Amino acid sequence: MREFEALCPSGPPWTVDWTAIQGAFAWVRRLTGVPQDAVHHAEGDVATHTMMAAVALTELQEWRALPPRRRVRLFATVLLHDVAKPDCTQHTPEGRITAHGHSRKGDLLARQILWEIGVPIAWREHVAALVRHHQVPFWALERPDLERIALRVSLMASNMDLVLLAKADIIGRVCADRDMVLENIELYREYCADLGVLDEPWPFASDHARFMYFRTPGRDPRYAAFDDTRGTMTVLSGLPGAGKDTWVAANAGDQPVISLDAIRARLKVSPAGDQRAVAAAAHEEAKEHLRRGQSFMWNATNVTRQQRDVCTGLAAAYHARVNIVSLEAPYGALLSRNGSRLAPVPAPVIARLAAKWEAPDLTEAHTVTTLTSV
Repeated sequence: MREFEALCPSGPPWTVDWTAIQGAFAWVRRLTGVPQDAVHHAEGDVATHTMMAAVALTELQEWRALPPRRRVRLFATVLLHDVAKPDCTQHTPEGRITAHGHSRKGDLLARQILWEIGVPIAWREHVAALVRHHQVPFWALERPDLERIALRVSLMASNMDLVLLAKADIIGRVCADRDMVLENIELYREYCADLGVLDEPWPFASDHARFMYFRTPGRDPRYAAFDDTRGTMTVLSGLPGAGKDTWVAANAGDQPVISLDAIRARLKVSPAGDQRAVAAAAHEEAKEHLRRGQSFMWNATNVTRQQRDVCTGLAAAYHARVNIVSLEAPYGALLSRNGSRLAPVPAPVIARLAAKWEAPDLTEAHTVTTLTSV
């Protein structure tokens, strides 16, 4: 975080030192020469746009009025908002240039970058959430799921920060529809203000009401869902070497534990091999516990939301509570710890998992507990 503090303009003349920024971050240098669609980005490559967006952000009076730590975090976000475009840019047969999926990929890449340089978890996840949603205000009023997105952002970051990021993004480009998009951004601001989530999280009636809202399309967020849960599924999430086994050993007590590592060993399946038989065996064990209303733990990497959804979907179907425990370790400590294992996870497997890592959030479970082991 200190790198961003040193590079973020802190007062008049609010000058962005782009040369210093490029020198500090390899991921910024990767943006140079990456082409963009001339209709929406006539200013040039991704690096030029990112520089212009950074300057535009620092010229916004609302940004200048923010507390210093919040200014720095938003400045870091604008530098990262298009970080995945080098990986997503394609040329279409019609001669257009697209970067479909760069917001979602940017969430993953921003998380990995910030984790590797040791940024605090809450700070990192705030930035990653804004990167993932940074285009939402452009066309927000056309989206049928706008309320759900606005409420999700209110829990994970700040819709006010999202508005300022979107404004900097559109001001920092050369395009014919800039004024129209700026109007849309202001409409999104008003929409969030009317909901009461512009700079505050939505006040769900309970953790069960929140859990059911994000699992039930069309549900009113004001509905206080009746809590009919029995038993708790504790879902572990974390990269290899994050300390999941140690945490389970200290906290499971007499609860049954579904361990994918143990199932792999029993079935003689490599961590790099086909995992379908391992997953099927784990699901059968889980169903047995859920039918009895038995609280239990599910110990696996579960680094993607899709993987966790398999677990939480089972729990919801059997009316169990869901507690996600997310275990993390600093980048260097995790690699060192994995390397000292009797059976270390191959480095390419860890790299592949880290590249698709989505940290758990409050839209997925009744509770989410994030712990760091050194």
